[in-house]
Amino acid sequence: MRSVLVWTVRLCGLVGWVAVAVACAWLLGVGSVPHPWNGPLVWGAVAAGCAVVRAGALWGVRPSRRPGDSVSLTKSCDDLNKPREHLTKPREEWYDQPRPELLGSRPPLGYVLGTRLDSPAWIRTRTCAVWLIVSFASGALFVGLIATGSRDDRVDSLRDAGAKVSAATVVERPGSVRKDLSEDVVRGYSARLVVAVSGGPERLAVKGAYTHDKPRVGTEVEVLWAPSAPELGGYVHERKDLNTLAEGHWSAFSDGEDGRDSLIAFVLVVVVGCVLAPVFTFTAGSRTLQESAWAPGVQTVRALLTAVVFLGWRPLLLGDEASPPEELFAAGGFILVLLVYVFSSVGTIGGE
Repeated sequence: MRSVLVWTVRLCGLVGWVAVAVACAWLLGVGSVPHPWNGPLVWGAVAAGCAVVRAGALWGVRPSRRPGDSVSLTKSCDDLNKPREHLTKPREEWYDQPRPELLGSRPPLGYVLGTRLDSPAWIRTRTCAVWLIVSFASGALFVGLIATGSRDDRVDSLRDAGAKVSAATVVERPGSVRKDLSEDVVRGYSARLVVAVSGGPERLAVKGAYTHDKPRVGTEVEVLWAPSAPELGGYVHERKDLNTLAEGHWSAFSDGEDGRDSLIAFVLVVVVGCVLAPVFTFTAGSRTLQESAWAPGVQTVRALLTAVVFLGWRPLLLGDEASPPEELFAAGGFILVLLVYVFSSVGTIGGE
C-alpha cells in the first residue's frame, strides 16, 4: 500500500507539472478562443486535483519511527553499552531519500548521473524544474490578469450589436481633455470626441477616447462602433488592438501598446522566477531538498495555493462574474505563487 502511495506522489507531481505548463501556455494564446476558455479550465482543474491528491498521499507516506527505534528499560546490557546517540536519536526513513552512505565509497554510475530517482543530480533537476514552472505560471497569470482586467462594458455592448472598426475624423472641438501622466511624463490624452465615420454616421459620440497626441478638429482616429446601433456611440483607444476587441477575443501579446507592455511584464516575472531557481536549487543539499519535496506540511500549503488560485480564476475562464474572494485570489495569484514557494523554500538554504 505504501508503495502505491509513493508512486501516486510521483505520478501526480509529473502530471501536475505538465498540466500547469499546458494550462498557462493555453492561457497565453487563448486569444483565438471565445469564452468559455475550456482548455485552460480543464488543465487547471487537472493541476489543482493532482496537487491535492499528491498532498494527501504524502501524509500516508510521511516518515515514522520503526519498531525498535525507541529505548526500552528492558533492553539488554549490550544495548546500554552502545553510544548514547544510538539510544536517543530516532531513525526516520524518507521515501526516495538519498542514502549515499549505504552505497559504499564508490556509488553506482547511475546514482552519479542521475538516472536513479534518489540521486542528487535527479533531485536538483526536479527542484529546478519546479521553479521553472512556477516562474512560467506566475508570468502567465500576470499577463492573463492584465488582459481580463482591461474589459469594458461599452466594448461588450458594441460587440453584442455587431461592432466593426472604421477610420474616423474628429469634427468638433474635443471636450474634457485630460492628460494621462506617468511619473510626470505624458503618455496620452483622454477626451470626449465627436467623430465622422468613414462610410458611416457623420456625427458619432465617443466618451473617454484615448489618444497618444492631444486631439484636435481634423485628427484621424480608428473607432470601434456598431452600424446597427450608432446610438451606442463609439470606442477609441490607441493603446489597444480594436480589431481583437471587435472579434470578442484577447491576445496576450497583441500588436497594440498593451500587448507590448504585457510582453515586458511577462519577461520580467519569468526572469525573477528563473533567478530564484538556481538559488533554491544549489544553496541546499540534496537531502534537504528531498525532505522538503516529501514534507506533507509544505506540499499541503502549496496544494492549497494551487487550488485557491484555480478557483479564483474559474469565473474569468468561464466569462462569469467573480465574487470578491475570487477576484482577490485571481488578481494576486501571480505574486502569491512566488511568495508561497519562496517562503516555503527559504528554510532549505544551507541544509545538508
